[in-house]
This record gives sequence, C-alpha cells and structure tokens, in this order.
Amino acid sequence: MITIEKADTSDYRDIQAVARVAFPATYTEILTEGQLAYMMEWMYSTESLLRQMQEEGHTYYIARDEAGTPVGYVSIRPDGEGVFHLEKIYVLPGRQGEHIGRKLFERAVRAVKEMHPGPCRMELNVNRSNPARGFYERMGMRKLHEGDFPIGEGYYMNDYIMGIDL
Repeated sequence: MITIEKADTSDYRDIQAVARVAFPATYTEILTEGQLAYMMEWMYSTESLLRQMQEEGHTYYIARDEAGTPVGYVSIRPDGEGVFHLEKIYVLPGRQGEHIGRKLFERAVRAVKEMHPGPCRMELNVNRSNPARGFYERMGMRKLHEGDFPIGEGYYMNDYIMGIDL
C-alpha cells in the first residue's frame, strides 16, 4: 500500500534518497555526466531543497511504501496568476509500473485545486528526449511550446513545456 504525505523540511533526506537513484536513472542516457552532477547539486543539495521549501514556495509530497520507505516524490509551486508548475516528479526505477507516478500526479492536481479553487493551469518542463512525455500525455497534459533554458555553468535544459487546464 502506497501512502502520499505532504513533506516538510525534515523530509529533505528522504527526497534526496529517492533523487540519488531516480534522477540519474532518468537522465544518464540523456545528459552528460557533468550536467547530471551539476543538476543534482543544483536541485537536490540540502541547501537547495530547504530554500525551495522555505523561500521559493515549493510544496513536496512523498510516496511511501507500507514500511514507510520513500519510493517517489512530486513538487509543485505557484508560477504566476492562475499558473502552477509541477517542478519534479520521480519514482524509484524498481517501483515504476505500480501507478505511483499516477498517484503523485493526481496528488499534485488536488493540491493545485486546493490552492486555487478556480480555473487554472498546471505546467511542467520535460526534457525533449525523456520518454516520460508519454506519461504526461496520458495524464491529460499537452505540449504548449519548447525551449532551451540556461541553468548555469554553460548547461541548458532542452525542454517541452506541457500543460493541463484544471
């Protein structure tokens, strides 16, 4: 049985534990080793996660198995009037196919609707080479546009921006 709970700053180690496995598994074939290391530090260092939660408005939810072990997470944040950004959604590779990603996505949608009861949109960036695009399309998202976004150290995120109207 999978449970999904809202994370607080004391949960950053659980997010890091999943990220250390799931993020490289997702991007090893897509990104260079240097960019992968840079992005892990940029997004998942203790300082970054705490800043995201305390200063940047990110709300994290953690999926846990019956033993309480973290197996996935999702984060969302407000991104303008009536727009929310699904920042991250990852599930441990060995737990994919168990509908955990769907449950995390649905929890993110519920959270957005709780924050903004009226019509709004949830968007996300997905690397143009990431096969997860098919998952997002099955969840009802559509490609809005694409872009190459500088993230520092000469690296770029080469993404589709996808969205769903809620």
